[in-house]
Amino acid sequence: MIVVQTPLRISFAGGGTDFADFYREHGGMVVSTAIDKYIYVIVKERFDKNIRVGYSKTEMVDSVDDLQHELVREAMRIVGITNSVEISTMADIPSEGSGLGSSSSVTVALLHALHTLKGELVTAEQLAQEACQIEIEILQKPNGKQDQYIVAFGGIRYFEFLQDETVTTRRLFLPGDRWSRLSEFVMLFFTGVTRQASTILLEQTQNIEGKTDALLTMKEQTKEMVRIFEDGSNLAKAGRLLHAGWELKKSLAGGISNPDIDRMYETALDAGAVGGKVAGAGGGGFLLLFCPPDRQGSVRQALKDYRELEFKLEKNGSRVLLNAR
Repeated sequence: MIVVQTPLRISFAGGGTDFADFYREHGGMVVSTAIDKYIYVIVKERFDKNIRVGYSKTEMVDSVDDLQHELVREAMRIVGITNSVEISTMADIPSEGSGLGSSSSVTVALLHALHTLKGELVTAEQLAQEACQIEIEILQKPNGKQDQYIVAFGGIRYFEFLQDETVTTRRLFLPGDRWSRLSEFVMLFFTGVTRQASTILLEQTQNIEGKTDALLTMKEQTKEMVRIFEDGSNLAKAGRLLHAGWELKKSLAGGISNPDIDRMYETALDAGAVGGKVAGAGGGGFLLLFCPPDRQGSVRQALKDYRELEFKLEKNGSRVLLNAR
């Protein structure tokens, strides 16, 4: 039996510049972090030749080709496992429409578990590349590359997506006290709405050519976010930069925000938050806020009708918790 734990993520700056139609022309940059909420994948061999997959429903099939769960199907094909396997997925929070990168976390976790079942050691780079291959190339999802990379590597990282498809990454240097302070500065509240990200992301990709100036500004914001985080002296500046990025992000496609989300966000700002954004594609899921710890009580009271997701930043990426082959 193999058990793999893969984190979810939040992005601070540069989201949207990791789409191929943008980075192939201009290069992309993103700052994001893993968080201590996870997707778990359990894989074990079966005595018979069947394939059993358990998630929100259960599939029992004879052939990989018959699997309805497309991420499981394509992960099995890439790794080269075709039968005699049982796979289960679990999540700390509902994975559909959260905006926390859950689809990519599932893909990376599946690949990690299946490679481990075959006795293959894989790097975070390989997991991220194969996850991108599945989601973007094979399944043709309108996704960028940042999610697959941050959940595979973990930590808080600066990524560059180069025109030649190369991805470079650097873990930001944050001493223990600075890491803890940043972790204490961020909050997540559920908007009460889950959504299919694909519709928003498809429109966003179709709009890239007309939104180049906004995306170039968002790209430059990543450099400033890195400086703020590594300096650590004024994290409120990161919140204000997050706010500026959110204003730009809302211009990239319709449906990224709506009146209810705008009211929720304005309420948080009035109560003491210094900035924020909707995680992921937008339109629902979780609202990410930057807020000094001494003002968080006021924000919680102001947003008492919304459920808070308490979390911390996660230093680890995808990892094998149990390998009992």
